[in-house]
Amino acid sequence: MRQVLSLGGSIVSLQDGVNFNFLKKFKRLIESRVEKGDEFIIVVGGGSLARQYSSNAKKLNKDIESEDQDYLGIYATWLNAFLLKSIFSDLSYSKLIIDPNKKIKTKKPLIFSGGYLPGNSSDFVAVLLAETYGIKNIVNLSNINYVYDKDPTKFKGAKKIEELNWADFLAIIGDTWEPGLNAPFDPVASLRCQKNKKSVVVLNGQNLSNLENYFSGRKFQGTTIKP
Repeated sequence: MRQVLSLGGSIVSLQDGVNFNFLKKFKRLIESRVEKGDEFIIVVGGGSLARQYSSNAKKLNKDIESEDQDYLGIYATWLNAFLLKSIFSDLSYSKLIIDPNKKIKTKKPLIFSGGYLPGNSSDFVAVLLAETYGIKNIVNLSNINYVYDKDPTKFKGAKKIEELNWADFLAIIGDTWEPGLNAPFDPVASLRCQKNKKSVVVLNGQNLSNLENYFSGRKFQGTTIKP
């Protein structure tokens, strides 16, 4: 059974370029899991690259359409996803998955994708791929250890939450998408998960030993969002 990973672009794409050290370690971990028989669909976000393009476009044209901003982000995800596909060489399916509603046949253990359409993020693509491949659980690799009851960067008293349902999660983040939104999981994707009874595990993607614990069925740090 394949697993779906939604890999946050903020881990892959930094302000000063590609996160080389992370990618080197991530490559080793995924290769070791493939050797154990695991298979993955990995959806990559846009990160700093997407934000830079969107921000500069808005500075140059204050009347830029929201859809155009979304497409800038989508193309950034494709570039990041193609980078990931390339570094895994023969383990990867030869093309990026552009339409997550179409199931492809491959014996390759790794499949890569990025954004899809305006109005949502790469998280939404991960949910669509989980539906297409009949996978119940999605692993969301972000830059936080847990979901919190309020933004921990703004509120010192923010409390971590290890398990909650979609209604409670949406009460925290809201249910509206906007380009460049910073949330543990896209609200549009969250509504889709709630409707179709998908679960999401939110982990800090930079803590690869913790990710290995999750893959191995050991105790891990993170938040599980259930239907």
